[in-house]
Amino acid sequence: MEFNNLVPELSVSDFVASLSFYTKVLGFKAEYERKDFAFLSFQGSQIMIEQVNDHWSTGELKAPFGRGVNFQITVKDVNSIIESLKDNDWPLFVGLKDNWYKKEDKLIGCREFLVQDPDGYLLRFSQDIGTK
Repeated sequence: MEFNNLVPELSVSDFVASLSFYTKVLGFKAEYERKDFAFLSFQGSQIMIEQVNDHWSTGELKAPFGRGVNFQITVKDVNSIIESLKDNDWPLFVGLKDNWYKKEDKLIGCREFLVQDPDGYLLRFSQDIGTK
């Protein structure tokens, strides 16, 4: 396995609950684990989760974690993830929507939705729907 150049590491308040959410609900693969830590991948994206500790602490963590950031995760099919979230009674933060982003003289299309993980980190799953 090759590591991406940027791999966020998220401090989580309940490692077992977060690992279950990422692997069982969202479908991430645990590439490797050790006590209170996991390196996860999903369709080319990578993320690490680790039980809150004092090692990386820059201040008090208060829910929701990750305020001011969302993690865009490009996927092949957003619908299958939404179905799994529904099956697990997990609410969406922002429902499914087609968005068009200007890039030079074109519009890049993304079908996307947002969901919060157990600690409130905001995840934006995005599917390419072409350009115009």
